[in-house]
Amino acid sequence: MLLLPRSARLAAWGTAVLAHGADAAQAVAAVTRDDEPHELTAAFEVAATLGLPPKSGLTDLLTTLSRHGTPSLRVALPAPGDLLGLPGPGDFNATALDAGECVLSGAGLDGQGNLTAEAAGPAIGIVPTVTEFGSVYEPGAMVSWQAHAVGRRRVTDLGSVAEADRELRSALAEAIEELGRLDVARWRDDAADRVAAIRDGGLERGMLPPSTPPRCVTVLARAARVRAIVELAAEDDGAAVSQMEARRRTEALRRLDGVARRAMVAAVNGMLEPQND
Repeated sequence: MLLLPRSARLAAWGTAVLAHGADAAQAVAAVTRDDEPHELTAAFEVAATLGLPPKSGLTDLLTTLSRHGTPSLRVALPAPGDLLGLPGPGDFNATALDAGECVLSGAGLDGQGNLTAEAAGPAIGIVPTVTEFGSVYEPGAMVSWQAHAVGRRRVTDLGSVAEADRELRSALAEAIEELGRLDVARWRDDAADRVAAIRDGGLERGMLPPSTPPRCVTVLARAARVRAIVELAAEDDGAAVSQMEARRRTEALRRLDGVARRAMVAAVNGMLEPQND
C-alpha cells in the first residue's frame, strides 16, 4: 500500500472534522494507524491562546480548533530550496524543514473555495517528531507533535488540484524520458517485490476521509506512487557510469519529487475548492 505523510493525513482528516463534522476519534485513528498513540506538546503561547493543556493528544487538538472556529487545516511539505507554504517565523520554518512536513491552521478555504484569514481561528503550526523502533518485520513508531505560534502570511500559489495533476503527469513523463536517455531507469532485480508493490499499490481504504473529492484522491494516489518511485530510484545511481550522469539522474529525481510534493500539498489543501477541471 502507498502511504501519505502523517501531516497530509492530519490535514485531510482535520479538515473533514472541522468543515464536515467528521468524527474526531475516527480521524485520529486514521492519522495514527499502526503508530503508538500520538502526543501533542503545545508551546506556552499556543496553550494559553487555545486553552489547551501543554501535553495532550490529537483529539484534544481537533476539538479545540473546532471550538475556536478554525475552518480547515493545511499541509506543507518543505524541502531544501523549496519552502513554499511555510509562514514563519524562521525558527518554525527550520523545524518544519528538518521534519519535511507540518500542518498549519489559521487560514484556509471558505465554502466558496476562497483563501481567507478572517474568522479562521488561531494561527499555529504543528510539526511531528517521529521515533521509529522495532525491526523491518515488526516496525513501530512513536510520534510527538509540537504546536507553535506562526504567522498568517504564507505563499499559496500552488494552483488548483487540476493544474497540479497536469503538472505531475508532465513531470513524470519528462523524468522517465530523461532517465531512459541516461540508461539509468532500470529496476534492480533485488527490488522486484518493491517495484511490484509500487506499481500495483493504492491508498489504503480509510487513509483519507469519505468527504475527499475524487480528483483529490486520484492526485494523492499518483503523487504517493511517484514519491515511492523516487525513493526507490534514489537508493543508488542505477546504471550511471559517470559523475555527470549520476548528477543528471539525481537532479531529474529531485525535480520529480518536488512536483509530487507540490501536487500532494495542492490536493490536501484543495479539498474545499470547487472541483472543476
